[in-house]
Amino acid sequence: MAIPEEARALTRFQIALVILALACGGFGIGTGEFAIMGLLPDVARTFAVTTPEAGYVISAYALGVVIGAPLIAILGAKSSRRSLLLVLMSVFAAGNLASAVAPDFWSFTALRFLSGLPHGAYFGVSALVAASLVPVYMRARAVGYVMLGLTVATLAGTPVMALFGQYLSWRVLFFAVGGIGALTVTLIWLYLPRDRPAAGASVSRELIAFTHPQVLLTLTLAATGFGGMFSIFSYIAGTATEVALMPATMIPVIMVLFGVGMNVGNVVGSKLADMSLMGTIGGMLVFNVVVMTVFGLTAANPYLLCLSVFLIGCTFAAGPAVQTRLMDVAADGQTLAAASMHSAFNVANALGAWLGGLVIAYGYGYAATGYVGAILSFFGLFVFGASWLLEKRAAR
Repeated sequence: MAIPEEARALTRFQIALVILALACGGFGIGTGEFAIMGLLPDVARTFAVTTPEAGYVISAYALGVVIGAPLIAILGAKSSRRSLLLVLMSVFAAGNLASAVAPDFWSFTALRFLSGLPHGAYFGVSALVAASLVPVYMRARAVGYVMLGLTVATLAGTPVMALFGQYLSWRVLFFAVGGIGALTVTLIWLYLPRDRPAAGASVSRELIAFTHPQVLLTLTLAATGFGGMFSIFSYIAGTATEVALMPATMIPVIMVLFGVGMNVGNVVGSKLADMSLMGTIGGMLVFNVVVMTVFGLTAANPYLLCLSVFLIGCTFAAGPAVQTRLMDVAADGQTLAAASMHSAFNVANALGAWLGGLVIAYGYGYAATGYVGAILSFFGLFVFGASWLLEKRAAR
């Protein structure tokens, strides 16, 4: 599924429009995924369920991402990238609009699962398209610009939609996200040139990606290396109020600091990755270990907690680098490998939140989630070392 030469010859302005269209979809996906977390009590009241039961809709969406990313990449192996992106975002838009009018809890849960199916494949294919439109030395930055839609969503889209959801109705969130999805479909239709499936494209060719040890190592690295961020962030409200003794009114400020950190990390990390891909991945894993350990040691200090939260957001700097790394090692199975990155990201979400909750349940306290994050990042560093050694051995 290669972008034709005429697409590669686009002007800078035309390339910017394509990347803007792709990032718009990322903004919608990020807003829909994260804003619902702050509206679960409202969802619970609407459907007469408990808040923990309402949390099933988040799990359903994450399950959709994990299943949908590889499945859609395989089923769409013979499709053009433009066609696949249009279908994916159309399904996303329809799923969110339907979620907004869901009549009962179980239909709502099923629709959240449906809305999650296109998530990983959309980001994976978008990253491949963006990277194909720029020179090799700018690939990671192009991938970072697409991911910027996701990180801006954590900073702007999520709090704004959560606010509207609380004062109006949580259903407003999904009407808005569905509208963003429809806008993305329009922008992709207008600005992304038509392309043709790659010669010889097939399901078996995509599945070859999972026979490459480097692909499996990189996905394992993503599932563990990002897990530390989620082990901390999932319980940051409790850490702030019960360990640092901060008022609940400061929690939105902490969320903003985390969002700012993610955006800074995404922009800086993508530039660093274009200079040294493996150096950025390895360096950020070391950074993770240090920052998350410091978080555990200093969580009782409100000022140091805020600084740590910002720096933990910055650990997203590894995102564009890991996504680009998958493109490099996947050979002919790039679509499947790139899409599976977001399955790994959601595995990291589940793993980090589970392990973080475990140490809290066993009485080690909220601050101990920092040590969980450091251990996960250290394991990711071990996987990175294995990948680096294997690559050096193959080169020799």
